[in-house]
Amino acid sequence: MDQLKQSLLEAPIVEKNGYHYFVHPISDGVPKLDPGLLREIVIRIIRKAKLEDVDRIVTPAAMGIHISTAVSLMTDIPLTVIRKREYGLEHEVAISQQTGYSENEMYINDVTEGERVLVIDDVLSTGGTLASVLEALDGIGAEVVDTVAVIKKVGGENKVDDAGYDVKTLINVDVVDGDVVIVDETGDD
Repeated sequence: MDQLKQSLLEAPIVEKNGYHYFVHPISDGVPKLDPGLLREIVIRIIRKAKLEDVDRIVTPAAMGIHISTAVSLMTDIPLTVIRKREYGLEHEVAISQQTGYSENEMYINDVTEGERVLVIDDVLSTGGTLASVLEALDGIGAEVVDTVAVIKKVGGENKVDDAGYDVKTLINVDVVDGDVVIVDETGDD
């Protein structure tokens, strides 16, 4: 994970309402996303995730899309994006997404009871997005085979852990005195 580690160490930090947020190509789309970094992340996800019995990859919009698309292309597993727009389709499920700095509604379409899914997200910070997604998938009756977040920001509330869900991560970081600090280069298994 050399490129991911280096890119995080170089990431600028901004503050939004007291929340220290690192700006990174994987989580924010800026600065530019180097194809080698994306390739490194996708290979690592494929090696870390349980893929044998997965019917579908599920990812929240927007910053999980590029990662999940690349994993889908490499594994031939179909992809469903959880959107921030309501379509009113049959069986659409609304969820409330709460992050460290915002609150939104999101909508799951085309995931059905009994379907085995891999959930992929860019960053696990407060856990608000992933906890809501996993709870909604449970409510639908989908089987969450595995969940992977590329980057985990440690040191604060984690609603995913509090809800009893396990999330694999590729690298764990913290923000200390305005800098990203690598806490665990290999993340959580």
